[in-house]
Amino acid sequence: MGKHLKLVKQDEQFSVILCQIQQAKQQAYQQANKTLVGLYWDVGAYVSEHVKQSGWGKGVVAELAHYIATREPNIKGFTARNIWRMKQFYETYKDNQKLSPLVTELTWTNNLIILSSTKYEEERAFYLHMAIKERYSKRELERQISSGLFERVVLTDKNMSETLKQLPQNTEKVFKDSYILEFLQLPKKHNEDDLQQAILSSLKDFILEIGRDFCFLGQEYRIQVGNDDFYIDLLFFHRDLQCLVAFELKIDKFRPAHLGQLEFYLEALDRDVKRPNENPSIGVLLCREKNNEVVEYALSRSISPAVISEYETKLIPKEVLRAKLNEFYAILEGGDE
Repeated sequence: MGKHLKLVKQDEQFSVILCQIQQAKQQAYQQANKTLVGLYWDVGAYVSEHVKQSGWGKGVVAELAHYIATREPNIKGFTARNIWRMKQFYETYKDNQKLSPLVTELTWTNNLIILSSTKYEEERAFYLHMAIKERYSKRELERQISSGLFERVVLTDKNMSETLKQLPQNTEKVFKDSYILEFLQLPKKHNEDDLQQAILSSLKDFILEIGRDFCFLGQEYRIQVGNDDFYIDLLFFHRDLQCLVAFELKIDKFRPAHLGQLEFYLEALDRDVKRPNENPSIGVLLCREKNNEVVEYALSRSISPAVISEYETKLIPKEVLRAKLNEFYAILEGGDE
């Protein structure tokens, strides 16, 4: 027994050293990445200046790439094409004091994905912040951009209750107008049990879609009111918002009666489950389909912090989302007149 305790204690002591090694490796990687992206920035700035002042063109940049390859054959990444990307990278962010410090927080690969996949500064800023906050891999970032994450988050604003917007915590960029669940591989016809079980089977991917700050607490979470039992489909805790978040799943079109059920669950959570130091609970009604005008009517007098979203079982074409976003902006501009 004593020998076992000694081994356990030794293992704990050794784990401290291992943790220090791992932290140092991570810090070294982050510093190396900052240095590399900083180098590409400086090369881009130099080339940009000489294109303006000395009339450098494709021929000169090709010669530069050949010169680097000849003098430093072991250094990769300085092809003519990549040098032009460095110039574009520098020119995109050089006058933006808010965004330029962020680029060194991302890998060069993720910077290039954002640079080549976005058209507007607001969109670039969104993906820069999200990629840093959520620590997206290359694959995850590409999926979020192809699934129109920016458009879906912006559109959420009109599908959440005023009470949610007035909460003390900042809910901006947390919830989405629609959730893309193509990874569930659901058949065209499915019931709520199918949807719930598919989410649980792909919980990691589901959390990547809703956001890494969501911590799963349980399915069919039981709450008791009086002598009756009620069950919340999915219950999460959001680390940043410091509150419980209830997801109710509906495989049909949104109906106002759905909101009443969700509000009842939120009241029960706040009275019987929420801890004193936590913020009011938030509800997400995830429907197969919704009519935005019906949603607006239903939410106009709601006193509960709720979001009405829909889910898609396949990727929505970005042009469709962009059209919806342009329509949303046109409505806002019309309301300002």
